[in-house]
Amino acid sequence: MNRHGVWAVYRTEMARALRTMWQSIVTPVITTALYFVVFGGAIGSHMQQVGGVDYGAFIVPGLIMLTILTQSISNASIAIYFPKFTGTIFEILSAPLSAFEAVVAYVGAAATKSVGIGLIILVTATFFVRLEIQHPVWMVAFLLLTCVTFSLFGFIIGIWARNFEQLAIIPSLVVTPLTFLGGAFYSIDMLPEPWRTISLFNPVVYLVSGFRWSFHGAGDVSVAASLGFTAGFMVLCLAVLWWMFRTGYRLKA
Repeated sequence: MNRHGVWAVYRTEMARALRTMWQSIVTPVITTALYFVVFGGAIGSHMQQVGGVDYGAFIVPGLIMLTILTQSISNASIAIYFPKFTGTIFEILSAPLSAFEAVVAYVGAAATKSVGIGLIILVTATFFVRLEIQHPVWMVAFLLLTCVTFSLFGFIIGIWARNFEQLAIIPSLVVTPLTFLGGAFYSIDMLPEPWRTISLFNPVVYLVSGFRWSFHGAGDVSVAASLGFTAGFMVLCLAVLWWMFRTGYRLKA
């Protein structure tokens, strides 16, 4: 392991993130407050509890998941796409870094920023609702696993994308709608058939459910299914990245 090389790339990416730290902190805080005003105030006044949990507390895991999914993908995709766009990708490919080390550095930086934003949202939420995390260790595990997995996914998108339009199309047109339809702000048990069954084909349902279980001790699907899906998707992303670096797909052309 080239620890100096990995640290150099990681430090550079984190420095780029720190230059926009004010935006990185203020944006999720304001967004979280607005979600609580809209969902907690408008919907929460008509729906006091979901599954025995106060509605304001119920939406916190979904709100965190919504943000870290988009942030993980965005941070990692931009990190690898920008060197391609500026033509400096060859410096990375010719550096004494293996493909594994490059992925560790870039994905590690993207996941670190996403975890930080997730924790900021969690702290902000405590000013609006009373939160009780029943399984804090599992909460941290789900947070880390999700951030790393979707940072890997974002890294794949950054390599695949040929322009900024392609870079934004999957997060905006695929991931965000799936998150809103994945039980982020409601329980899929509230849906009538066949919509509840159809929702089980939405992968975000398993992410949100597992994360919500760590807070409230209950979810829409089993914890094993949530962990299995997330771990399986991570393995798939690693396999795709291995193939991309092995073949030089859209990296050397």
